[in-house]
Amino acid sequence: MKKILLYSTLLGALLFFNSCNEDELNLTSPNDLPADQFWKSPTDAEKGVNAIYAMFYKDGLWARWMYFRMDLTSDEGFSKSPWAELADWTRFNYVNYNFWEGNSVTFRDSYKAIFRCNQVLTNVPDIEFTDAARKESILAEAKFMRAVHYFYAAELWENIPLVLEPSEPTDRPAQNTKEEVFAQVEKDLNEAFAALPLSWDINNTGRPTKGAAKGFLAKLYMQQHRWNDAKLAMDFLISGEGAQYSLVSNYKDNFTAANENNTESVFEIQFSGERLGGTGEDANAAMSNSRQQFFAPRSIGWSDGQARNWLIGAFKEEPNQNGGIDERLRHTLFYPQLQADFGDLTYGRTWQWGTDEAWFRKGARDYYRNNEDYYAEVNYRLVRYADILLMYAEALNELGQTADAYQYVDMVRTRAKMVSLATAHPEIGNNHDSFLARLKKERVLELCGESVRWLDLKRWGDLDTQAAVDVIAQRDPDFNNFIVGKSIRLPLPQSEVDNNPNLTQNHGY
Repeated sequence: MKKILLYSTLLGALLFFNSCNEDELNLTSPNDLPADQFWKSPTDAEKGVNAIYAMFYKDGLWARWMYFRMDLTSDEGFSKSPWAELADWTRFNYVNYNFWEGNSVTFRDSYKAIFRCNQVLTNVPDIEFTDAARKESILAEAKFMRAVHYFYAAELWENIPLVLEPSEPTDRPAQNTKEEVFAQVEKDLNEAFAALPLSWDINNTGRPTKGAAKGFLAKLYMQQHRWNDAKLAMDFLISGEGAQYSLVSNYKDNFTAANENNTESVFEIQFSGERLGGTGEDANAAMSNSRQQFFAPRSIGWSDGQARNWLIGAFKEEPNQNGGIDERLRHTLFYPQLQADFGDLTYGRTWQWGTDEAWFRKGARDYYRNNEDYYAEVNYRLVRYADILLMYAEALNELGQTADAYQYVDMVRTRAKMVSLATAHPEIGNNHDSFLARLKKERVLELCGESVRWLDLKRWGDLDTQAAVDVIAQRDPDFNNFIVGKSIRLPLPQSEVDNNPNLTQNHGY
């Protein structure tokens, strides 16, 4: 079965922050099963863990607005949406901290997902299972998912509450540091790894594996500059027990609905166009991705998100083995010269763009239709093996093993029909700084528009000094608004700060 049908059957997912009248929260729906009557059987446990996956389909997370945070805020993307407040939230002009689409809904849905994880982790241990291994894997899935949501929340807001029990409307949780949250992410991922399988059968495609746990541990350690720990996590994927991954021959297969969950996929979100509802909790709620409706060129979608034009030049700096343009460009961006460069305008689309414009192509459905909508079925690869290989090279370089790092970059370049790194750039040698500078470009060429660039900029320290930010601003003028020490994190929604005396607004806001 191509997709797992995930049903959100949990009794109202309460946020732990009190933003409603308590009398309203105490009302009982005659159609919902109270918590004390649920969580009785393994079937309840299955429903509970499946409800966690359903959070991927909410607009505050990976169905829509997360991409505005992860892609457009970085120097790869921007917005010139006529919706000025939305565009401002991609260029560090944060005025209304309660802006729903830019901040509050992602915060809410992150904690809604965490609440569902906490429900499973609190209630499932008391349920009797005849299959003890399945019980443990359900708990492992919940730990993995809690770790994933806390990882991204900590990178976005940094100083957030760490809640590990099902919350109540009257709770006022304490604020934790990013380091404290990351410590819990590490704990959850390690415990999840111990109980997750190496693979699932076809009916459970999309659930996390041991490899997915190690992949996110690698991301976590990389962000913390724990290079040896990151290397050890990736050893499992590259040469250890979990070495079951490889690069697919067709780069495009990572960004369409064809050949999903392939050998390059470490963890991907299972999107589907089978239901055409909204993003609520009703039975017809969508399981789809609306990213491309907002990121597609004018006349195809809303074009609220665009790619920076400098990316096109980056792809054209170095010819491939045949003397032509890096083939990854054609699958990464829409841009005015696409047809001249590759003959790639399909399905009779009417394109409307300026000479200096570009849009993200990954995830688009131009290979079989001439428009986008809110119901894209294309899976989103949160971690793929190419990312692992390039992170591994980065970790080796940081550990003083630059000479050994080349081969992992070359695995990615070879798939793209580029000559070896040493041949193309002999000036790098074994110089740490030169290798890192080149690796930054390699990650753009391979991973552009895949929600990794913001994390990369933070990890590299490129947002920590005014001099470094000034360099970024030369290719992305939105960074002229970036304030060092402040803009590296989002403001907490002000309503959360106002309702919880244990919260302090992030520094500078």
